[in-house]
Amino acid sequence: MKNIQNVDQDIYAAILAEQKRQSEGMELIASENYQSPAVLEAQSSVFANKYSEGFPGRRYYGGQENTDIIEQLAIDRAKKIFHADHANVQALSGAAANLCVYSALMNPGDTILWMDLTHGWHLTHGAPVTFFSKVFNFIRYKTTLDGKVDFDQVRKLAIEHKPKIILAWFSAYPRELDYEKFVEIANEVWAIAFADVSHIWWFIAAWLLKNPLDYGFHVMMTTTHKSLRGPRGALILSKWIVSNPLKKPEDTIENIPTRIDRAVFPGMQWWPHMNTIAAIAVALKEAQTPEFKAYAQQALKNAQTLATELTARGYKLVTGWTDNHMVIIDFSWTQLDWSVAEKTLDKIWISTSKSTIPDDPNPPFRPSGLRIGLPAMTTRGVKEEDTKKIVEFIDQALKNKDNEKNLAELKNKVREFSLSFPVPGL
Repeated sequence: MKNIQNVDQDIYAAILAEQKRQSEGMELIASENYQSPAVLEAQSSVFANKYSEGFPGRRYYGGQENTDIIEQLAIDRAKKIFHADHANVQALSGAAANLCVYSALMNPGDTILWMDLTHGWHLTHGAPVTFFSKVFNFIRYKTTLDGKVDFDQVRKLAIEHKPKIILAWFSAYPRELDYEKFVEIANEVWAIAFADVSHIWWFIAAWLLKNPLDYGFHVMMTTTHKSLRGPRGALILSKWIVSNPLKKPEDTIENIPTRIDRAVFPGMQWWPHMNTIAAIAVALKEAQTPEFKAYAQQALKNAQTLATELTARGYKLVTGWTDNHMVIIDFSWTQLDWSVAEKTLDKIWISTSKSTIPDDPNPPFRPSGLRIGLPAMTTRGVKEEDTKKIVEFIDQALKNKDNEKNLAELKNKVREFSLSFPVPGL
């Protein structure tokens, strides 16, 4: 980083400090991970210099022979991994991708059926504070007492409100979904089945969880950082299928891919970030290797070890288990809450994130849950026995939350443990 050091000492210092934090601490935020050196190199390549308005073979600027190559590679790799007929790789983030899907398939005032805020929601799925909620009508379904999706309620609300889209998947839901039931209900009311798999797509790619597109879903979106270990971006995937036609011929389901492309450009955004698309292509190639599948398998083992160990120590988990990489601790019945837990763990350099629990009595910015995941630490080489040590660190920290001396000693142990698992590229 000699060039940064020579040009901007402040930024250089901040980068070094962040490298230290990442190396000496543990990232247990379920949505965070580490990019490979190859992805980082692609992200900082000369493609950052290039405007590429349009799509491969149909650009509005000259000099596109190389940008067309990298974007087509990203498209082809995404289609292969997810069994899709069409892939758009230009969306700048998951939030942007979701808005593109909504605008492609709906008109202002149309209804979307989605999960209730406290039952596994994400802001881009229609939270009242977002722009989305001002444009579309969001009707919310919930989970049952055991934390599973209440499909009786989903069907009842779908029949009553006739949504244009039924949305599946969430950012804080630790179980696998029954995609066939979603599709059955969507077909019953002529709705589009849309899955946001941003958190679990690696398990889909590694054949450890079901692929919604294989079960009749019309559209699927995933971010490209998180478990893919790629740059900040998103994929919108779809199939050319004729099931469940809508009323207007020009809006039939088989035209969804075209409508999505037009919603991305020129509908929502203009100039794709070609350096990001190059990095996405690299990450997608890495995702097709045996090493990536082994990584996903290990991550699932680690997550279920995490759930087992926390439960054995008396922690209550939302749904009581996990089918993916997320574990959500419910503090609503204790003296703790996410704020105390998160801040306590921050003191020993373990990063976590707050989460709502079903029908959370607290507001979204002061929820009762803590979401923990091990994708990043699995990337660094953590296995089941190491996961047990991580749970011990968490448990000891929370039990000694008011003992600064003990927390300082724990921080040193966390540092020693973390340094034994190097961050890729550092």
